[in-house]
Formats: sequence, structure tokens, C-alpha cells
Amino acid sequence: MTTETQSSLQDRRWWVLALVGVAQLMVVLDSTIVSIALPSAQHALHFSTELRQWVITTYALAFGSLLLVGGRIGDLFGRKWAFIGGAVGFAIASAVGGAAQSFGMLIAARTAQGAFAAILAPSALALLTTTFAEGEERNKAFGVFAGIASSGAVLGLLLGGVLTQLLSWRYCLFVNLAMAIPAAIGGLVLLVNEDRTDRTFLDTPGMLTSFGGLFCLVYGFSSAETHAWGAPLTIVMLIAAGVLLAAFVVIESRVSNPLLPLRVIADRARGGSFLAIAIAGIASLGAFLFLTYYMQETLHDSPIVTGLSFMPIAGSIAIAAAATNLALLSRLGPRPLMVVGSLLGAAAMVWLAQLTPTSNYVAGVLPGLIILGFALGFMYGTAYFTSTYQVDHQDAGVASALVDTMQQAGGAVGAALLSTIFASALSAYARGKPHTQQVLSAAAVHGYAAAFWVSAAIFAGGALVLAVTFPSINGSDAAGAMPTLATPTAAIPTPA
Repeated sequence: MTTETQSSLQDRRWWVLALVGVAQLMVVLDSTIVSIALPSAQHALHFSTELRQWVITTYALAFGSLLLVGGRIGDLFGRKWAFIGGAVGFAIASAVGGAAQSFGMLIAARTAQGAFAAILAPSALALLTTTFAEGEERNKAFGVFAGIASSGAVLGLLLGGVLTQLLSWRYCLFVNLAMAIPAAIGGLVLLVNEDRTDRTFLDTPGMLTSFGGLFCLVYGFSSAETHAWGAPLTIVMLIAAGVLLAAFVVIESRVSNPLLPLRVIADRARGGSFLAIAIAGIASLGAFLFLTYYMQETLHDSPIVTGLSFMPIAGSIAIAAAATNLALLSRLGPRPLMVVGSLLGAAAMVWLAQLTPTSNYVAGVLPGLIILGFALGFMYGTAYFTSTYQVDHQDAGVASALVDTMQQAGGAVGAALLSTIFASALSAYARGKPHTQQVLSAAAVHGYAAAFWVSAAIFAGGALVLAVTFPSINGSDAAGAMPTLATPTAAIPTPA
């Protein structure tokens, strides 16, 4: 980047922060806002219960499968135009989805949303590298950005309930136009594209194997959730995922311009961070997936009340993420924060596992949510820093994309694993008992508790693994070498 370009970005750096914050908020909102609107959309478009999961899954499939490609496109062809193109495409796809007259039209729009989000999100994250100088100012900027991004998923639940209940489910898609169009215009005015004289062609074999492998992985776990782990389709897709991803690693080790340079994940700090993000995604999904059911089906809360009930976790995530980036990382280093975050996550899940059909929100749900928020704030706030620790400037986009890829893959694994455990525990509890409403309610809560216990075990195991494998990084040294700080597209996974 030229000195002139760097100076231009520095002069407007806080406007750039606001711009990419709006774009990131839009992507995060879209991961949860549609969940609340799904029953209304199903009624309006007359599609079956078996098909409705694909409104959520197709977005995740496109998003997770194309993130590495999207990150590399920004690295190779300029993050300004990748950002603008992603925002414009996202706006068009949202408009089509909001106007959908059939299930097929809605699915096509959701798939396009995921594809353009995969271009937009890594470019937005990587843009902050070239905007803020290393040191305290960059820490503050990313603290603000992390708070915006990590709170957006909860805001999506609330906004989805309000729009669906007061207007129509279609406005849960139309609302993206109010963010995507200003973001595209702001990108034209505020951003400066890098002159990439070293531009090379995309790694096509790597692109195809990574897309195919991630697609098969997410699809395989989705199939396990809706069919069974032993279903032929599940087995075939998971085997194909393993073969394709292994081929991807071999290809990336040999090509001259790899889609994912293996040096990005070879570093122990970065590799451990990607692992921590996956662990958090797998384990925390149970809280949001099953608490959504618990509050609506057991406590009989409305969609708006359910969305409001998740708001406290947004505050605790934002506080923990800000404290991590502004103070704790420079004093303690990343490893203690990751381990403490994992242990807090285990404690939160143990608390939630004590819920009963007669529990209430204030005494039963709220303390677990707040603790879990601090756990995710510490884990994500730290992992997003170390996931791009001392990464080369030209690899910033793909490293940021890999953060989101691990989160999407972790969420898919968590959905399949925990849903299977829930179903097994529910069936075992209800077997031989009369199918009264009281028994069914107790069986459901028993299933939730089983899923929470498994989530607690995953968090606790993650704490042990991270304590043993993650390298010790001096806090002051790490803060002084602050690189691109990736931020989640959704610190809170999507309730299905």
C-alpha cells in the first residue's frame, strides 16, 4: 500500500470503522433474524416442515463453503471492490428473498445471500488492517467492532420477532436494504483500493476442493440432524468431505498461489485459535438452539419476548470482548483468557442443565446466559486476535475468512451432535410413559439438559486442550504486534 493511500485511510479511519461495522452487523443480523420469521414464511409460501430447515441451511452452506474463496478474492482483486460488490449483491438477494412467491425462489435468494456474505465479510474485516495503525488505537477500534458484531446476532432475534409480529416476515429480508445500500455507497466514497501489481490467478483446484469439502461437511452434518448418522447420504457426504479436504491440503502444499497458504494455520497460536473458535461454536450452539425452544414451548414466551430474553448475553459478550482487547490481552496474554473462557462456558452449561419445567427465566435462564456471554467474549475476543497474530499482510483476508469458516463448521457439527443427543434423551425419558402434556414437557427439558451436559464437557475438554497446546505469548509483545483482528460474523450461532 502506498503512503498516500495509507494517509487517506488514516484521515477517515473512524468513518471506515462505522462503515464496516454496519456491513458486519447486517451479515450477523441475517444469520438469526430469519429464524424467528420462519414459521410465518412457511405458512405464507406453503412449504412442508421437512423443507423449512433449508431456509437456514442453504445460507450456511453457501456462506461456509465460499468464505475461503471470498477472502482470497479480496486479497487478489482489492478489498474495496470486494466489499462494494458483496454489499450490492447482498442487497439484491435480500430484495428477491423478501419478494419471494415460492419456496424455490426463497431458497435461491438465501443461497445468493450466503455467497455474497462470503465475499463481504472477509473484506470488511481485512479492511481494518489497512485503516488503523498498530497499538492502542487499533485495539480500541476492534473492541468497538467486536462489540457491534457479537451483539448483532441477539439483536437479530429481537428485530426478527418485532418485524414478524408487527409487519410481515418479508421485512426480515427487506431490512437488509437499509444497511446494504448505504454500505455500498459509503464504500465508494470512503474506501481506497490497493494497487495489486502482483495479482495472480485464483487457485482453481484449491477453490473446487475447499468448496466441495466444506459443502459436503456442512451438508453431511445437516443430513445427520434430519435423518440419522447411519443414513447412506450422511455417510457418503462425510466421507467425501474427508477426501476432498485432504486433497485440498495436498494441493495447497504444492501450488504456487494457494487459496489457503498453509503458513496461516501452521503457527501454533493461529492454529489453536481456529480450534478454539470451532470448540466454542460446537458447544455454545446448544444454549441458543435449546433455550429458544425452552422459552417458547416450555415457558410459552412470544417471539418478541424470546428475543428480548437473549439481550443480556449481548451485553456480557460486549463487555468481555472490550475488556479483552483494551486491557486483558496486553497484561495476561491470550492463553489464560482462552482457558478461563472455556471453563466459564462449561460452568454456564452446567447451570443451564439444572433447568426444569417449572424453572423461571430470572433465576434459571438469565444467570447461565450472562456467564456464557462472558465465556464467549473472552474466547472469541482472544481467538480473533491470535487467529491473525503476525499474519502476512497479503494473507489477512484469507485468515479472517478462515475464522468464519471454523465458526460455521463448528455450528454445523454442534447442531447435528446436540440435536441427536437431545432426540435420544427425549425418547429414552418418554419410553413407557403416558404421552401426556406434562410428560412430554418433562421429556423435552430432560433432552435439553442432556445436550447442555455434553456442551459442558466439550467446553471443559477444550480448556484442557488449549492449556496444553496453545503457546505462551507475552501480553505486551502480543499487543505491540497487533495484526488484523478478525471478528465473528456471528459470535452467537443461529438457532435452527
